[in-house]
Amino acid sequence: MKRHEKSLLTAALALLLSLSAGASDNTLRLDYIFTGGCSDTGIALSRMSVTPGWYGRRVNMDRVPVAGNGDIRVVEDGSGRILYANSFSTLFQEWLTSDESKRMVKAFENTFLVPLPDSAATVTLRLFDARRKVIAEYSHRVDPADILIARRGVSGVGRRYIHRGGDPKDCIDVAILAEGYAAGELDSFYASAATSVGSIFSHEPFGSNRERFNFLAVGAESADSGVSVPRDGKWCQTAVGSNFDTFYIERYLTTDHIFDMHDILEGLPYEHIIILANTPVYGGGGIYNSYTLTTAEHGKFQPVVVHEFGHSFGALADEYDTDSYDDPYYFPDVEPWEENVTTRVDLKSKWQDMIDAGVPGVGLYEGAGYQAKGVWRPGADCRMRTNTATEFCPVCRRALGRMIDFNLVEQPGEPVF
Repeated sequence: MKRHEKSLLTAALALLLSLSAGASDNTLRLDYIFTGGCSDTGIALSRMSVTPGWYGRRVNMDRVPVAGNGDIRVVEDGSGRILYANSFSTLFQEWLTSDESKRMVKAFENTFLVPLPDSAATVTLRLFDARRKVIAEYSHRVDPADILIARRGVSGVGRRYIHRGGDPKDCIDVAILAEGYAAGELDSFYASAATSVGSIFSHEPFGSNRERFNFLAVGAESADSGVSVPRDGKWCQTAVGSNFDTFYIERYLTTDHIFDMHDILEGLPYEHIIILANTPVYGGGGIYNSYTLTTAEHGKFQPVVVHEFGHSFGALADEYDTDSYDDPYYFPDVEPWEENVTTRVDLKSKWQDMIDAGVPGVGLYEGAGYQAKGVWRPGADCRMRTNTATEFCPVCRRALGRMIDFNLVEQPGEPVF
């Protein structure tokens, strides 16, 4: 057997063993309600269900790629072995930084997909504030034999592959979901889905990793054409109920109908989600390990979908400053967890090595993370800063490359929490 064939066999066995040891090849969907605001923050389990196939990562199952604003872990009862771990951010935690959260309590849907354990296990979620303090923690037991865990099938919604790099089990699987496309408009959606994939692949490191991604376009029909624009009094009945003016920010387009979103995608091969909205109004949003949502009929659609995918897939921070946020998002005594912004508390953990090595275009530029002062970005411009930038900066490219590798290549080290 040739050396490269042995390497491929070893990698294949590692993939098989990493999932088979304690987890089945099925997906456990966990639906939660996060609540809080002017009173205590809370987490409640809403429902659990199982669908055939597991399309998340099959390596590095006992660790997280970055800290995130929250994390989830599945621990085998008895052995204490971590079967799966991941990090995430939520719209709920963004809302907790707003003035509105000081006056009222609200509830937000959140869904997490984990591999179904072979035997009883405990799931634990944690949510953090901007100072990395745990503001909510919740644990519950999962017994795969529980008759009240619903067994679901595969969605019947029409879909087609825009790009298929390989078998879903060997690739990073992205679903592109139609929003605000009425009957008869889906051809336009599929064309926009192809444009979005082309835009993503036109940026490194995505272009050189084409074979490691699958993009599946899912043509969900909406009752109305277009999406809701509250400031104009326009409310539409759409597939996932998205709307502009989130947190009263005009261009912030999001959805809090997370359960509906995952219902549409049920059983399909996906672990990341891009939602394309049928509207010419400018806007979008991207939430790490939740979804990207952007408008498909605006002239700046192509750079925006790449930018938002940088958030939802790559865990990258915004590198621009703005006056649209009520409170500081970052604090001078806390190093952000995102790899592309720093408060200089721990620059060594970020891109100090690239500065020392004299990487062209890498330095310290003040103004990022929605703040003009006290937060630095690595480059003068970047896809995470402006729509006119032609590429991701070197630091963002490295962070995205690391995320791709984390999802597909076994890495040494202890469980990270």
